[in-house]
Amino acid sequence: MATADADADAGGEYVEHPLVTDDLLENRRYQVELADVAEHGDTLVCLPTGLGKTTVSLLVTARRLATVGGKSLLLAPTKPLVQQHAEFYREALTIPDDEIVVFTGEVRPDDRADLFTDARIVIATPQVVENDLVGNRIDLGPVTHCTFDECHRATGDYAYNYIADRYHADAGNPLVTGMSASPGDDEEAILDVCENLGLSEVAVMTEDDADVAEYTHDTSVEWKRIELPEVVIEIRDAVNEVVADRLAELKELGITNKSSPDVSEREIQGMQAELRKLMDNDQSEGYQGMSFLAEIRKLRTAVTYVETQSVESLRRYFERLKEAARSSGASKADQRLVSEPKIREAIRKARDYDDLHPKFRRTRMLLAETLGIENGERVIVFTESRDTAETLVDFLSEHFQTEKFVGQSDTEGSEGMTQKEQQETLDRFRSGEFEVLVSTSVAEEGLDVPEVDLVLFYEPVPTAIRAIQRKGRTGRQAEGRVVVLLAEDTRDEAYFWKARNDQKRMKHELNDLKSAAGELEARLDQTGLDEYEDADGTGQASGSGAVDSSSGSGGVAETAEATATPAETEGGSATGESEGPDADAAAGADGSGDSDGDGQTGLDAFAGEDVAATETGASEAELDGTVAAADGDDGIEIVADQRELDSTIARDLSTREGVETRLETLAVGDYVLSDRVVVERKTVADFLDTLTGGDRSMFEQVGDATRHYARPVVVIEGEDLYGSRNVHQKAINGALASLAVDFGASVMHTADEGETADLLEVIAGREQDDGDREVSVHGEKQSKTLPEQQEYVVASVAEVGPVTARSLLDHFGSVEAVMTAAHEDLLDVDGIGDVTAERIRDVVGADYEP
Repeated sequence: MATADADADAGGEYVEHPLVTDDLLENRRYQVELADVAEHGDTLVCLPTGLGKTTVSLLVTARRLATVGGKSLLLAPTKPLVQQHAEFYREALTIPDDEIVVFTGEVRPDDRADLFTDARIVIATPQVVENDLVGNRIDLGPVTHCTFDECHRATGDYAYNYIADRYHADAGNPLVTGMSASPGDDEEAILDVCENLGLSEVAVMTEDDADVAEYTHDTSVEWKRIELPEVVIEIRDAVNEVVADRLAELKELGITNKSSPDVSEREIQGMQAELRKLMDNDQSEGYQGMSFLAEIRKLRTAVTYVETQSVESLRRYFERLKEAARSSGASKADQRLVSEPKIREAIRKARDYDDLHPKFRRTRMLLAETLGIENGERVIVFTESRDTAETLVDFLSEHFQTEKFVGQSDTEGSEGMTQKEQQETLDRFRSGEFEVLVSTSVAEEGLDVPEVDLVLFYEPVPTAIRAIQRKGRTGRQAEGRVVVLLAEDTRDEAYFWKARNDQKRMKHELNDLKSAAGELEARLDQTGLDEYEDADGTGQASGSGAVDSSSGSGGVAETAEATATPAETEGGSATGESEGPDADAAAGADGSGDSDGDGQTGLDAFAGEDVAATETGASEAELDGTVAAADGDDGIEIVADQRELDSTIARDLSTREGVETRLETLAVGDYVLSDRVVVERKTVADFLDTLTGGDRSMFEQVGDATRHYARPVVVIEGEDLYGSRNVHQKAINGALASLAVDFGASVMHTADEGETADLLEVIAGREQDDGDREVSVHGEKQSKTLPEQQEYVVASVAEVGPVTARSLLDHFGSVEAVMTAAHEDLLDVDGIGDVTAERIRDVVGADYEP
């Protein structure tokens, strides 16, 4: 039920609340009802695009900050969305602007740590927060409300999942709100999102609900079928003939029985899996077949360009392929493809074709009808390809005021738009300075794109979620219109039917969820979501299930399947935009699996030394190879290289009690566990690539580790070291022997990432708790203070470590005095025994004999 605080929202024309700006937020009953549910339990809020999901989250945030205190965290998948939310929150809340902070990769990590401590509201991209959590730079303990915008992304290894786990574990009084217009294309997908975010309730409003209907208008969807001209069909058929030829080559290798060029992506992935098996066994047929498959993928993209985009886009694509084939290190696939006679003929026909795709003319006609005859003001044209977007802008600018809207990343021959340029373009579009916006997928999701009279899909999109996001750009303030152009007998047809069927299924599924919220909650409880509840049960009150409007009408919400989008990295872009309309990517092997028990373990390398026993006072049991988990009051620290975030190891370690993780860009190694132990991690596949591919980087990396650390460790992770490839056992043993004997590295074998994390924790615990050693990042690039440099120099002598180095410097006063001290004088220092003193004198005073 609603609290008194919630009732304050439901009074007059505008929302009234101590933390909400007066006379700003229109008091919409459906938003208040959704906020009522979301305030009392971890809730998935489903609301059609453009009807104010962010307002719902803001209301919950205002209530939580007013009644519970703490701070709020709002996560959004792209930098433009983060900036948009920040502007809205600063305008709509009475909280000082400097207490509402933005976290993206453009903000320095150290600055983020300070800002997080002082902020009341943090609005951030998930990858940045994930990095800060793994690096132990921020604490989610005080966060009393965490919102996941566009929460349908919470699948697989997306950063939302890790952040949700950490939030439920670390926060003192957690509350989660997930927001999406389209959380999944079926019940299982929606349940998966709920489980990943720890959501126990679903609150749904649709356009059919009475309280929502007054704020929406009908949006008609029309499909305009386009017939391809004969020349375009000839170019397509020429490319498809080469696809059939390459399939015939794969058929001879026994990889497929398929010969028709309309091969599906699922079939291609199946071929890739078979070829990967051959490559793992070092069979030449695997490498040969993979080269043919690479050609097929590129040719399929070319077919999509000519069928559904434009001949001009195809010409640009072929030019890029030719440039790639001429470059140093060009692949055989590229070289073979551009020299293929049938492709050369297709390129010639494309060059001679002096017309545009018929979709261009139809686009111009529809715009003239909307902006001229019907006196419309604004139109958005969506296209999958940046090539097509730029060609459309050139073409349409002859008749209309037209500008492009693309992602931030640069592609070959095309510059991206900065975040500032994107915002300025949207502002000018909103104010009527131009009338046509041609956009790639970057404007689909969540961005505050102004209301338009027509949304034109240059081509159908294959996923329902994207269709729904695009459609949401019209029909908010007045009746809207959506037109989809569809080239007959092309891939457009397949995408059209797939998206249409997905949307029908999603409407049915979400409607069922709305009417059967109790059953959904029961299923969620069965998966163990109750583990996220607070110990005292606060913040997790049982909800009433799906919200319906007072009219009782059972609406249908449009939802969609979650789609993978390139994640934003620190300092990188977040566009979700592909080079082409059907950019295929080959999957790589993960190298993980069960251990076969082979390979050296060598834990005894960390025990049995006089110097270790003398300096640390280790017990006899500790020196016989027995290792104990860390159990110190301050815990243990593990430094991980930034690039290791591609694996789950650092994230796993960061969730363990007594383990503190720190992220750095390491000059040496992948993990630093003490002042003398650095770990270089290799999957079995990486290790064997070193032996078969001529890449000697592993030995160079271990050599660097040996020069900077006394105890380098090589962890080989994965299954079947001796049987996964056609590599002779003697070659493998030779490499292991070289690592151990020539480089002095301990070689250890783990089955998977989880076992690697276990091993790192044990070694770090032994070094830091039992051995009283500290983590020291040798070879680090940042500058050190003078005392740090002095400690580093002394610590490197006879491996005394930073603790003893400080004792020596405190006692003698300078590096020079330490180095010239006599054996007897060294013994006067706490922690220095006879063995250590002797080793120091040997290192300092012995003659150099290389």
